[in-house]
Order: sequence, then C-alpha cells, then structure tokens
Amino acid sequence: MRRTVAIAVALWAGLTAAAGAEDIRVGTGGVTGVYYPVGSGLCRMVNRTRGDHGLRCSVVATEGSVANARGLAEGELSLAIVQSDVQAMAVSGAGVFRGAGVPQLRALFSLHPEPVHLMVRGDARIAGPGDLAGKRVSLAREGSGSRVIAEVLLAAAGLSADDLAVAAELLPSEQAKALCADTLDATVWTAGVPNGATADATEACDVRIVPLDGPSTAGLLAGSFHYGAATIPGGLYRGNPDDIATWGPRATLVTTDALSEAAGYALVRAVFEAFETFRAVHPALADLDPEAMATTALIAPIHPGAERYFRERGWR
Repeated sequence: MRRTVAIAVALWAGLTAAAGAEDIRVGTGGVTGVYYPVGSGLCRMVNRTRGDHGLRCSVVATEGSVANARGLAEGELSLAIVQSDVQAMAVSGAGVFRGAGVPQLRALFSLHPEPVHLMVRGDARIAGPGDLAGKRVSLAREGSGSRVIAEVLLAAAGLSADDLAVAAELLPSEQAKALCADTLDATVWTAGVPNGATADATEACDVRIVPLDGPSTAGLLAGSFHYGAATIPGGLYRGNPDDIATWGPRATLVTTDALSEAAGYALVRAVFEAFETFRAVHPALADLDPEAMATTALIAPIHPGAERYFRERGWR
C-alpha cells in the first residue's frame, strides 16, 4: 500500500513539474540559414537539462533579425537571434525601428560573425557595390537582417533601391534558382559560414562572391561598433578558391526584461557548462570564444541572469 502511494505521489509530482514547465520560444531564421540550426542546437541543450530548471525550449523559423526583435516586443518569442546592428537599432528606436523601438531588449551573449555575401552571376560584370546600379538584385525579405545590410551596402556606395533595374525580395532558399535562371544578376545577404543557401547557389551554376574591401567599406567600418571586417575562406564554396574580404555584423542571442533572472541564468548556464557541445552544433560556431561572447557586440543591457553567470565565471 505504501509503495502504491509512493508511486502515485511520484507520478503526481512529475506531472505537476511538467505542467509547470516554462515554455521558451526561440526566434531564428530560414531553415537553410545558420540561425535555425543554431537555435535548434540551443533548444536541445536546454531541454536536455530541463529537470534542473523546468524550461521547455522550442525553435521558431522566422524572416530573420528584424522580425525576431519585433516578435520579442510583441511577446510572441522568448529569445531570439538577431544581428548586432539590428539589436542596436531596436534598443535605440533607429532605422527600421524608428518610432517603434524595443527598449526592453536584453542581451544574453554574442554568437558568430556574419559576413556579407554579395553573390553575382559569373557573367554579370559586377566587381563591387557601385556596379549594382542598373542590375537585377535581391535585397532580401523585409523583416530580415539581410535587408538591413543590403540597404546599408547600397547607401555606402551612394545607391538606393531606386537605382536598380529590379529590387527583388527573395528568401535565401530562393537565391540559387533566381541566379542560375538568369532572372537576377546579384543577391545581397549576410550569414555565418558555411551556409546552405550559398552552397546551393555556387554548386548549381557559375556564381562568384564579390570582395567587399573597397573605399566604401573602409568608410562604413570606420568607428563602427556594429560591423567589423570579415573573411569568407577560399575554397569554402565551389568556384571561389581565394579568401574573400568582406565585412558584417555579429549574431547575438537576446531576450527581454520579461524573462526572469532565474530563467536567464539557467539558459546561459545550459550553454556554457557544455560549451564544446554547443560549439559543435554548426561549423559557424567553431571559433567561438566563451569569454568574448560575454562582452562582444552586446549593445542592449545585459540580462541579469546572464550577468550573474558571467560574473561567477569572472568574465565581466
């Protein structure tokens, strides 16, 4: 009888714990990019330690950084991966967030660099951003961080979407088909490397990645906290044997002040206490330095849970 009661109590306790689990929804990006597999890996690590903290993590495919920040503001997401420049715009209410900022944004940690990819058809005669005038170009979808980057790239070259023959809004997964079918001359997007969308395009037809290291890039990077010089390694993609100098933001994991200190601490701890497992989630994470992740490209105020964990480790 006592054994039966003990079993019943244990089952009740387990059901109660499951019922009380806090759902964490992580906004990522398209499934052919880097954000989605990174978010999926994060959720696997959090769910693996659910018994310690009661958090239940699920990944959400989205349009990207801008949509993610808006999803956090609207309470549709608990965490999100966003570009460092989008994080800055959201906090300050600038750029695409003018009049609709997200001051409640809180930073957890930074992730991988995201080089800008200017991908062009082999016969397109495009050697730099200035040559995009009069061309058919995908500037990426509204709501994506790549769209923000595309507009910054054009502006630095003294151009706007009005100077293009076509200003398309393709998903990363649509780029290869459009380039290879000769319906576009170029696409602009930013992502960690390697990534499936770029691999698909370069494998399917003659697609080059144009270096972005000219005068417009130098002016763009001067004094910028959001962007930094980057390199796409040579040989990573077919037909692009040499290192490609470029620039870009850094991916960051953010939340809002609605996430409790305990939950933020548990999430960060789940990642950094099994850091080698996290770094193996995607090749883009291979060079991450845990201490740098606690300080680099974090524009929003640090979440108190992350702050507590990083102070315990002596990183802040």
